[in-house]
Amino acid sequence: MKALAIPSRVPAAGFRAPLVPTVDQVMAEERAASFGKRSIKTSAKLAGLKMTVAMCDLTTLEGKDTPGKVAYLCRKALAPAEPRFGVPPCAAVCVYPNMVRHARKFLGADAPVHVAAVATGFPSGQFPLRTKLEETRRAVADGADEIDMVIDRGAFLAGEHAKVSDEIAATKAACGAAHLKVIFETGELVTLDNVRLASQLAMEAGADFIKTSTGKVTPAATMPVTLVMLEAIRDHFFATGMRIGMKPAGGIRTSKQALAYLVMVKETLGDDWLTPDLFRFGASTLVNDVVMQIAKLVDGRYQGPDYFSLP
Repeated sequence: MKALAIPSRVPAAGFRAPLVPTVDQVMAEERAASFGKRSIKTSAKLAGLKMTVAMCDLTTLEGKDTPGKVAYLCRKALAPAEPRFGVPPCAAVCVYPNMVRHARKFLGADAPVHVAAVATGFPSGQFPLRTKLEETRRAVADGADEIDMVIDRGAFLAGEHAKVSDEIAATKAACGAAHLKVIFETGELVTLDNVRLASQLAMEAGADFIKTSTGKVTPAATMPVTLVMLEAIRDHFFATGMRIGMKPAGGIRTSKQALAYLVMVKETLGDDWLTPDLFRFGASTLVNDVVMQIAKLVDGRYQGPDYFSLP
């Protein structure tokens, strides 16, 4: 593929726009569609479903969020199903910064479930940098293990790539020991070439994870977009030896969809990425569908959704 350098209109001192390959959209869409045609059955399917739950970030990002609702979400993340089904805890709960201390209080210091906080003017990204960094530092101080920042899409689409890179780097520094997930809101980036460029930009600026969407914009996560981001992660690993995580978020609702994503991860990045440390689903409504499928495989019959607590 031909390398494409997209220059910034406002270059920062020492900033060089990354060289990225152009994306063949037709092939990306056809390749992505092929992952949904794999047949996964019996013990492999059960293992894949349990892995899916372990990779889920349960999320509540509403204006009516309360400490009680956050505590309920934490309880669901710790025990997504009855113990007899052998379902592992979810990877994290994701909340607004002012709810971090409530999640941390409920989970305690040593829980297997991490606390993630959205930050940097979520979901628009249209806040001053000083405010974004203050929000990030406060969330970490309150106990956040992970920060999900959203980029300024307006700046990115205006060609101000140096500004976007600098804000990611500054947010990473403000995170301290917390991991940084960088959200692109791919539904607003228009093209797969932009998704590829944003991926490389974020990884070079210090992202620990790259993430598709806020869940507030349609379309959110799609298979072609995720494939482009996974390929960017693969190429970055080959170039640097650094493993970057991936989080598709929004629009993934069924077990069948989740298993197709896991196949795509395995065939693009390999087994090393099949861990919550390097792959997550941002899909709260997914968990109950997966647990229902696990119950069916274990008991031999379906149970209705009324038998499972809502996420």
